[in-house]
Order: sequence, then C-alpha cells, then structure tokens
Amino acid sequence: MKLVATHPYIQVIRKIEWNEQKYIETHHLIRLFDDRIITSNDEFLLEQVLDMSYRTNFLYLHTNRGLFSYNVKKNPNYFIRLFKNLKQ
Repeated sequence: MKLVATHPYIQVIRKIEWNEQKYIETHHLIRLFDDRIITSNDEFLLEQVLDMSYRTNFLYLHTNRGLFSYNVKKNPNYFIRLFKNLKQ
C-alpha cells in the first residue's frame, strides 16, 4: 500500500446550542493509495470505486456502495487524473 496523492476536504457540522445555530468546519484529507482510497470516515478498494468526478466545490466518488460527496476548496483535477491512471 503506497501513498500516491492526497487532497484536502472539509466536513461541515451544524450544531444548535442554546437556540443558536453554529457551523463547525473540520479539515480532513482524502488519501489515494495504489490499491485504495481512504477518507476520515470510509475506506474503498479501487475495485469498488467506479468513477470520480468534480463539480464546483464538490468531489464525488461513485462507488458500488453509492455516491459519496466531499466538500473541497481546491480543484481536484490532478487528484482525479492520478486516480484514473491507476484504474487503467
């Protein structure tokens, strides 16, 4: 298992305390290895990931377990290109 690339993403949690709504941003990394993808909550073998796409501010992992979206600030095109090269 060799690390190929990483890309930052943000998880936004909405919390209500004392009748006040707060948004808490936590920063994480999605890590691409030569045989799998690991996020803070999930792990996918490359065989389970069917495709990866990007629309403004969202990176999408299309897997055999469903669609997973990640809020990203930076364009992940290089990360996606590395993933697609590994899948070939």
